[in-house]
Amino acid sequence: MASRVPTFTKTIVPMLDRVLVQRIKPQQKTASGIYIPEKAQETLNEGHVIAVGKGLITSEGKVIAPELKEGDKVLLPPYGGSTVKIDNEELLLFRESEILAKVL
Repeated sequence: MASRVPTFTKTIVPMLDRVLVQRIKPQQKTASGIYIPEKAQETLNEGHVIAVGKGLITSEGKVIAPELKEGDKVLLPPYGGSTVKIDNEELLLFRESEILAKVL
């Protein structure tokens, strides 16, 4: 499944082991067509990886390549990450070690 990659993310390059994630938006209406108010929508703990840094640098100077890549679907922790707002789009910046799991 290909994710919709926003065009502005080409200007953001995460550093080291950081990962830029776009949280998956919850459904805005029910199966019967009733719209759910924004305040009543639950925040999902899943997201799509938009960009990945080059990797973690060890004390010996070796680079440990990241396990995640652009387009991966991941499980996010309920708290944490740095919010980055660009063009009215809210993205999250996490360290790769903070991300809970990769969804296959």
